[in-house]
Amino acid sequence: MVTIRLTRRGAKKLPFYHIVVTDSRKRQGGSILEQIGFFDPVAKGKSVKLNLDLARVDYWQQNGAKLSDRVQALVADYRKQAVAA
Repeated sequence: MVTIRLTRRGAKKLPFYHIVVTDSRKRQGGSILEQIGFFDPVAKGKSVKLNLDLARVDYWQQNGAKLSDRVQALVADYRKQAVAA
């Protein structure tokens, strides 16, 4: 099964996450099919906190990919921001 989930990057106490499409049987930091965005929970100032390619998210969902719980919440927030802007 294909999933869209977060994979952690960054330094100790400075988390940074890539939003990736991967096979659910692969380990967390393993090979990916595609990187479709990023999430920076400690972004400050004018730096971007969340960036997603919604067209690719929709494409992968139409082809059977499942979203993790956290990614599902991030996508919903990003869609609200896109509509408001």
